[in-house]
Amino acid sequence: MLTKVAVIVLPGLSLFEFGVVCEVFGLDRSGLGVGLPAFDFRICTPHPGALRTDAGVTVAVNAGLEGVEDADLVVMTPFPAGSAVPAEVLGALRAADARGARVFSVCSGAFALAEAGLLDGRCATTHWRYTRRLADTYPGTRVDENVLYVEDGNVLTSAGTAAGIDASLHLIRQEFGPKAATAIARSMVVPPHRDGGQAQFIERPIPQECGASMEELLIWLADHLDQDISVAMLARRLHMSERTFARRFRAETGTTPAAWLTGQRLLRAQSLLEETRLTIDAVARASGFNQAVLLRHHFQKALGVSPAAYRRTFRGSEKGCDLDLHDLEEQFGGQRAGTGAISRR
Repeated sequence: MLTKVAVIVLPGLSLFEFGVVCEVFGLDRSGLGVGLPAFDFRICTPHPGALRTDAGVTVAVNAGLEGVEDADLVVMTPFPAGSAVPAEVLGALRAADARGARVFSVCSGAFALAEAGLLDGRCATTHWRYTRRLADTYPGTRVDENVLYVEDGNVLTSAGTAAGIDASLHLIRQEFGPKAATAIARSMVVPPHRDGGQAQFIERPIPQECGASMEELLIWLADHLDQDISVAMLARRLHMSERTFARRFRAETGTTPAAWLTGQRLLRAQSLLEETRLTIDAVARASGFNQAVLLRHHFQKALGVSPAAYRRTFRGSEKGCDLDLHDLEEQFGGQRAGTGAISRR
């Protein structure tokens, strides 16, 4: 269980990414009733004291690297790319990896992981401004410059700024389930999920004031996944033409309305399969796929397993989940088909 979190900070620390990690792991949300612990949260640096940041202010860090020694999760925060990484930090990262701890870098923090040898033979990412430098400096690392975050074994690397939120919530969901991740997302007023494979570099040829309304729409969508939703309906909610809405949706999210909605419906289905006794048909209806055959199609395409197999993995037969005819068909080679997850009417 992930309960001890150590965050390594260096001079030139990026305040935004640091704040994201503190927001997700540093606040006590154990009273929310969603299974989150009060994390043993430690901020560590090789030389405790006043630490300068990229914003021209300083933060006081009182703990050395001893806080990393038994951490379940070690987070390497951003620092100026190209700066030397202290040998003791490299040693702490190697030791964490060797004992099987989760190691997570945000933005340029990936350079410290690479210097420590943790990314040799692994797939990783960083902020798009630095991906070429990371690939050139550490040719043993398979750098993917187009994604928000990458998980390879016990190592998770993320792109810059808001991608740190997505990767952090990904970790929370893995460890504590979708309810916990959604609870944190709601408290941060962010959409509950962006898949790691979404595009990292997103053009924004639109006024910034449009962002708030799109954010509100994404949150509304996440609460109404079981409804019949069309592009025309979404465009009307924002008082746009369908063409303008589709362009602005991609500019804001890096994906199409159909792909975003399918991803959210899959997350809802995963949550229902993990936490309820609903039949596969009922899960399909509640998550907005309407038909079990469509749920199976999208599950197999995205996750490589069937809904029934996913439920067995995350609940186990001892939970006594109800099965229906479609479950039995699925287990013995039932048919699959699929269509888009959003109406084009």
